[in-house]
Amino acid sequence: MMRQFAKMAAGLMFLFGSLSFAMAQKNAASAKSNSKPIDMLGWKLVWSDEFDKDGPPNPANWKFEKGFVRNEEFQWYQETNAICRNGKLTIEARRERTPNPDYSEGVSEWRRNREFAKYSSSSLKTEGLHAWRYGRFEMRARIDARTGMRPAFRTIGSEGEWPSGGEIDVMEFYRGNLPANLVWGTDKRWIWKRHSASRPITDFKDSKCSSKFHVWRTDWDEKAIILSVDGRELNRTDLNETVNGDGSGKNPFKQPRYLLLNLAIGGQNGGEVGIIDF
Repeated sequence: MMRQFAKMAAGLMFLFGSLSFAMAQKNAASAKSNSKPIDMLGWKLVWSDEFDKDGPPNPANWKFEKGFVRNEEFQWYQETNAICRNGKLTIEARRERTPNPDYSEGVSEWRRNREFAKYSSSSLKTEGLHAWRYGRFEMRARIDARTGMRPAFRTIGSEGEWPSGGEIDVMEFYRGNLPANLVWGTDKRWIWKRHSASRPITDFKDSKCSSKFHVWRTDWDEKAIILSVDGRELNRTDLNETVNGDGSGKNPFKQPRYLLLNLAIGGQNGGEVGIIDF
């Protein structure tokens, strides 16, 4: 029998009020050349999703990841765990037994040595549909901050394998912390370098923090990337420091990026899942 993973707001785990991308208009007044990065005026909205049509997320905006994907996480990704209702997108984690069609007895690879997944969830992305370079990404959402949960809103480079394509963790939560990271490549394949700033969620000094909506934002130009939540700066990274270390001279944060939204459970970073009253 399928059971919801949490009772909070009828099984709600990761709730989006809106997502948008804006860029500075070419004809807008802008800051002087010696001003701080991101000091731009005249923003123009170029894309948004208000999730205002009930049902599955708009297929013109979103694709889905499927199955076991990364970080030895516990959940099986599937489309049915993401739904739009009353102007909000809900990604819901469920405790349910899902057969793994790629299971093979005796193998060591984690995606194939599990006969079943214990949990299900969803992961959505705009890859191949929408990507942008320079501007402002903004998300209004609320998260579940219980033990083992790992909700995330990221942007991923449209070119190059991870991490050389670059990753921006606009919003991420796990093990009690809100990391704000930029990740890029080194001289070794799949070995990453990052500029990270992490704050405990208790810094909000609000026992009901995870039951409220917050605004996560990335301000991005050719000089720097600034990550913030509710107007509070978490991470400022100079893009002169983010060139991949493989000798290519490529800076992954000077290429278009697509969006990735997901709710993961456990795994290498999420850790053990806490005891939850069903």
